[in-house]
Amino acid sequence: MTQTLDQPVRPAPAKPPVTPAERTARRRALLEWIAVHALGVAAALFFVLPFVFVVLTSLMSDDQTLTRDLVPDTWEWGNYTKVLDTPGFLTWWRNTLLYAGAGTALTVASSVPVAYALAKFRFRGRNLSLMLVISMMMLPPQVIIIPMYLFWAKQLDLSGTLWPLIVPMAFGDAFSIFLLRQFLTTIPDEYLDAARVDGCGELRTLLKVVLPMARPGIAAVALFQFFYAWNDYFGPQIYASENPGAWTLSYGLESFKGAHHTDWNLTMAATVLVMAPVILVFFFAQKAFVEGVTLTGVKG
Repeated sequence: MTQTLDQPVRPAPAKPPVTPAERTARRRALLEWIAVHALGVAAALFFVLPFVFVVLTSLMSDDQTLTRDLVPDTWEWGNYTKVLDTPGFLTWWRNTLLYAGAGTALTVASSVPVAYALAKFRFRGRNLSLMLVISMMMLPPQVIIIPMYLFWAKQLDLSGTLWPLIVPMAFGDAFSIFLLRQFLTTIPDEYLDAARVDGCGELRTLLKVVLPMARPGIAAVALFQFFYAWNDYFGPQIYASENPGAWTLSYGLESFKGAHHTDWNLTMAATVLVMAPVILVFFFAQKAFVEGVTLTGVKG
């Protein structure tokens, strides 16, 4: 309805004046927002700046790496080509992919059934079995390394290979079992009971019902295991040090650093190439990783 000229225009209601208490509350909220975001930016810089320094140094020339310059005068992208052309570097890359990929797949495949049994089955000795798994998490690998090395090297003659590191992952991992068990306890039992009523056995229930619902937890376990295998230095040093053809990137990088101890640009370029796959994997899988870690332990 249009307003006629005879009708008076009503003024807008005046806003109530801001009280001193409201003004103080707004100022406090603004200061808290600034403080929280400043701390967040400072923490981000604390973690990002070392990586930025490594990347910038990797693109410098040989003469500039030992100076105070922070930005390369000329961007030497050829440093990465020199690293990739280093004899053995691509072999280390292939071995690391084999170790991390096969180890992650075997760990997940062997840990999921055990975690499912500990989380959803009722049997005598379940709590004792869980305590044994937790106790295995507290056992340092250095404690059993001597008998394990004697078994793999002397009995099976597998020294100089990565198989002593890959094969044991087919028998489960204590940390992965515990993490998955904690996640699976958050899945309501009603879903499993409904699947059993429909005629599903335990294996089919695990594959069709539990695994789709446990994807965040499985993703978290897989990422933990992948990062561990990719960065593992102790294992390859013990079993594969005598055979350069079985070295991984973590162990080969130490040899590369020794051979190029004065070429810091090449050393930093090799470091970037070692870190890049892990950063990319976490970047694309961080949502599932954070969700899996967040939901783990809600119920147990």
